[in-house]
Amino acid sequence: MKVTEHLKKAKGTLFSFEILPPLKGENIKNLFSHIDPLMEFKPPFIDVTYHREEFVYKNRENGLLEKKSIRKRPGTVGICAAIENRYEVDAVPHIICGGFNREETENALIDLDFLGIDNVLVLQGDAKKNEAMFIPESDGHKYASDLLGQVINMNNGKYLDEEIHEPAPTDFCIGIAGYPEKHFTAPNLKTDMKYLKMKVDNGAGYIVTQMFFDNSKYFEFVDKCRAADINVPIIPGIKPITTKKQTTVLPRFFHIDLPEDLADEIDNAADNKAAKQIGVEWCIKQSKELMNKGVPVLHYYSMGKSDPVYKIAKELF
Repeated sequence: MKVTEHLKKAKGTLFSFEILPPLKGENIKNLFSHIDPLMEFKPPFIDVTYHREEFVYKNRENGLLEKKSIRKRPGTVGICAAIENRYEVDAVPHIICGGFNREETENALIDLDFLGIDNVLVLQGDAKKNEAMFIPESDGHKYASDLLGQVINMNNGKYLDEEIHEPAPTDFCIGIAGYPEKHFTAPNLKTDMKYLKMKVDNGAGYIVTQMFFDNSKYFEFVDKCRAADINVPIIPGIKPITTKKQTTVLPRFFHIDLPEDLADEIDNAADNKAAKQIGVEWCIKQSKELMNKGVPVLHYYSMGKSDPVYKIAKELF
């Protein structure tokens, strides 16, 4: 079932979460052990992230360095199929620009269509670790809007090979990302909003936000979207802080602000256990306020750890 169909049928706020594929060589049972407890709260869908390649340098016998490409977290398509088979819950694979050309993207979408997966979330993805800015692959997409266009084309029966006879259209429900504190490459929120509206007008069915820790930023973002005639569902993405280090890592990596009182509390915590408790309590407070305001879904970024999300959901659902 499509995410938008779940939202139309819902009689209250739904629960969902995002997972990371296991590191290469790990057993999928480890992933299931994190998902299993969260099934108590009846998520209608689960997001599965996609990760681009990384590059490592290895010493050769001649003393030179050899650059090798590795994908540390493969398996997104297989994990989506496993989730739908094991839990009878819809999986939402992330489809990214980074690390893939258009044909590779098309083939992945064909696989997902054959598996009966109805939803995708399209994203630009991260730049390579050694690059200051995002650089697309040869014959790849530079922007999420371009990737969105490819999925829309396939939904309309248009493939890269224009000579395909009577091509079968796909029927993906397409989600996109929204940034309450603006995307870090946008000069301002107004410009960011312009491109967000363009993606919705072109066929995106819903928006999932970047994580935020101040609910007022989400509410202001929704108001700006509605004023710009962006009327698709806007799902808040939230995350509990679980370590002291995250007060510096999260703002730097995700280009977000932390409220001063939250940052001060965690910085003054005795250890990571105390910081985790503060983060969970803050997220519960956030979630309750969002739920009282009637948000369609509370979507949690679990970062592969179910315990904090379980504690939060237990208080709400």
